[in-house]
Amino acid sequence: MSTDQQPRANNGVFRTKTVEQSIRDTEEPEHALKKSLSAWDLMVFGVGVIIGTGIFVLTGKVAKENAGPATALAFVAAGIVCALAALCYAEFASTVPVAGSAYTFAYASIGELPAWIIGWDLVLEFALGTAVVAVGWSGYVRSLMDNIDWHLPAALQGPDVPGGTFDILAFILVLVLTVVLVLGMKLSARITALVVAIKVTVVMIVIVAGLFFIVGDNYDPFIPPAVTPEGGGSNWDSPLVQLLFGYEPTNFGVMGIFTAASVVFFAFIGFDVVATAAEETKLPQRDMPRGILGSLFICTVLYVAVALVVTGMQHYTELSVSAPLADAFKAAGHPFYAGVISFGAAVGLTTVCLILLLGQTRVFFAMSRDGLLPRFFSKTHPRFKTPYRPTILLGVIIAIVAGFTSINELATLVNIGTLFAFVVVAFGVIVLRRTRPDLPRAFRTPWVPALPILSIAASLWLMLNLPGETWFRFAVWMLIGIVVYFLYGRSHSRLGQEGQGAKY
Repeated sequence: MSTDQQPRANNGVFRTKTVEQSIRDTEEPEHALKKSLSAWDLMVFGVGVIIGTGIFVLTGKVAKENAGPATALAFVAAGIVCALAALCYAEFASTVPVAGSAYTFAYASIGELPAWIIGWDLVLEFALGTAVVAVGWSGYVRSLMDNIDWHLPAALQGPDVPGGTFDILAFILVLVLTVVLVLGMKLSARITALVVAIKVTVVMIVIVAGLFFIVGDNYDPFIPPAVTPEGGGSNWDSPLVQLLFGYEPTNFGVMGIFTAASVVFFAFIGFDVVATAAEETKLPQRDMPRGILGSLFICTVLYVAVALVVTGMQHYTELSVSAPLADAFKAAGHPFYAGVISFGAAVGLTTVCLILLLGQTRVFFAMSRDGLLPRFFSKTHPRFKTPYRPTILLGVIIAIVAGFTSINELATLVNIGTLFAFVVVAFGVIVLRRTRPDLPRAFRTPWVPALPILSIAASLWLMLNLPGETWFRFAVWMLIGIVVYFLYGRSHSRLGQEGQGAKY
């Protein structure tokens, strides 16, 4: 097979774009991104986006409602699912070092329509993720302002606050981060490195200081016995699991750990965003695997340690749902640490917003460069070499969404979108190994196809544990995306035009 083979089925919706063509597209001057990132920058990005709302909030919720002290095992389970996917991402990111992450990988292996679907999915995932985290950041900042007796008018505190209409802080944050991304990736990396240092320091304070307040009896029982929730179900029991497997809803016990894993999975979202920066990495074949796998390993260790410390400091039945880390220290008589944790959460969420917004703009840019979205958005800034047009457009839209939107129940939509991307990437690794065995692969996913199949099964299992209404909303968004593809993307695709004799 030629290393520059023609895309197969040029006129069909499953036509694929060769890896060679994808790489050539990155060399067009007006569509090229500046290469400025190292493995360290990528690892910092990964840690910066992974450690966020999940560890500061979800630990208390799942410990109290689903898993007790075994929440640490739920983090391990979720981390294993992510690790399986990360090994697949690492092979693709080193083989196809092009912006777009799962979208680009799917285009090179499965075909145009699946690539469009996953790209459409990622646009929603990153947009909702950015808006949700921006609103969460606003809440922490308002809490800190209240501590020094500064108060915003109720109307400017957002719809989650009684009497609130517009969240001015979330709106401003997204706009400021939009400007930072337009000015360049290296600037973004430096700001992220500083903020990540603060955030990791706060997490280490929780771990080290909390060790002195652990009470052994709080771990008894480590895995609480399973109980049937009142009313026959809980907020996180999936009717799909019940239908397919005859599973009777329970909290705690072994099944409670898996339910908790599907929830705390939100705390791991973000490592896949690292793959969207492949095109802006100096040595992507070497550094992308290091950045993806390194950041995931660091965060998993920190998450397990925090879960063990917090459930040891305070009995799981007494943990706070809204601010478990801070409130555990308050209960131990150390409000100073609670203030430090709140500050770290507020600062840390800044990088989460920044990197989620980065990921979305790169996916949008890649889809535009391929003609599936208007080519107007694929031009890079003549000076900064950043995709400034989609960055500004999406930044303004998300800022408005964050200002007017309540965050209730949006997190699960982000979860299902990410898991769906994991499934597509794992399947793509299997396909590309068969269709292009000649490609040079700086990193190879081990045990193919067994490991990718296991990754697909694990991701699907967590998806099945999500609420039914989440599946419905996800299906509606996907149907809208398919309609957009057939009305616009298919006819404007550069790959399709090439197959019909047009200039590619």
